[in-house]
Amino acid sequence: MLLCLDVGNTHILGGIFSQKKLLTRFRYATHLLGTSDQLGIFLINFLQAKKLAPENISATAISSVVPSCDYTIKHTIASYLQSTLFILPADASTGLNIQYQNPKEVGADRIANAIGAVHAFPNKNIIVIDMGTATTVCAITKTRDYLGGTILPGMRLGMEALRSNTAKLMTVDIEEPTSCLGRTTRESIQAGLFYGQLGALKEVIAQFKKTVFKDEPVMILGTGGFAQLYKEKQLFDALLPDLVLEGLYHAYESSIAAKHP
Repeated sequence: MLLCLDVGNTHILGGIFSQKKLLTRFRYATHLLGTSDQLGIFLINFLQAKKLAPENISATAISSVVPSCDYTIKHTIASYLQSTLFILPADASTGLNIQYQNPKEVGADRIANAIGAVHAFPNKNIIVIDMGTATTVCAITKTRDYLGGTILPGMRLGMEALRSNTAKLMTVDIEEPTSCLGRTTRESIQAGLFYGQLGALKEVIAQFKKTVFKDEPVMILGTGGFAQLYKEKQLFDALLPDLVLEGLYHAYESSIAAKHP
């Protein structure tokens, strides 16, 4: 079995693969990471609760955008699972052609998303929108060229910025408002967060379609914790909540194939 871990600023998203199938998944709050023992005990308890034997985890694949967590996670895997460790780098053998000026600047989660996307929709132009702590938009061509993208603050970051930098604005639940016209301060913040993000994404998508893909057909894929909020807004052609895990799985498989051609 393969354990995949996507280490983000808010959550660690994990999944267990066996025979090319995602068996189960979990989320672990990044700020609760603590020590390697705390994470290790959580992983062992989780596996046992799912009736999966920890000793059957033969490898662990990791994508991380939080360098401060990397040592703890590596130590956890070495101490509690003793599995082979694969960390997704920007220059991994993935079949992607990274067009960034400095490929090493591309976040590992964005690479994993792109890998998952081209496997799910081969020979398609793709825009991947990942709505998490940050909202990232990535453009990938039908020939697997990763062209780049945009990064904007996610809705939770927007809410925290309002709360931290104003005297009277408060924390709100992030959810779809009943109207774009708020009639209380709380409703107004929710409407601004929701429709502000929606409007920004529509504009970015339109610009990508026109200037990057020259009006060729493009698949719009949504993923990340907040993407589900826009399920009924005709923003995405497909919602793939496990895209980063699927990408990690394929990246690991590609690395094995490259070592043993």
